[in-house]
Parts: sequence; C-alpha cells; structure tokens
Amino acid sequence: MGIVSAIVLFAVIWFLTLFCVLPIRLETQGDQGEIEPGTHSGSPANPQMKKRFLITSAIAFVLWGVLVAVVLSGVISVRDFDVFNRMG
Repeated sequence: MGIVSAIVLFAVIWFLTLFCVLPIRLETQGDQGEIEPGTHSGSPANPQMKKRFLITSAIAFVLWGVLVAVVLSGVISVRDFDVFNRMG
C-alpha cells in the first residue's frame, strides 16, 4: 500500500465515521424550544463540532490502523475480490 492509498483510505474512513457520529446525542433547536429566526427547527442547538471531530478522528485512526494492518499483512489481497478470475 502506497502513501497516497493510505491517505485516501484514511480520508474515506474519517468521513464515513463523521457521518455516523454527527447524529449521536444531537439536540435540535426544536427540541429545546429556542428556534433562531431564519433557521430550521431541526438545526442543531449546540453542534459541538470540535468534540465530534476529535471523536471521529480517534475512531477513524483505530479503524484505519486495523485495515492497514490487514492489507499489509496479506490476509486480504486484490486477488480475493477477483470474482471473474481475470488475474489468472
């Protein structure tokens, strides 16, 4: 696995993790009854993005480390996904 592949893998895992972490413990303005003018009632009241980014980074780093270890160890390779036997 090259360095660019590792960076792309981390970016994909990070964003997927972010989209899973975002709705956890989300309190909307409608839930709190304090809707700011010009916003939707489903808008977050206190998004705490720094905390969510840190949690996302920690989880993504662990998942990325496991996947990189699996790929580099050779347990799973590209040939395992060759359904039509095109690689010989």
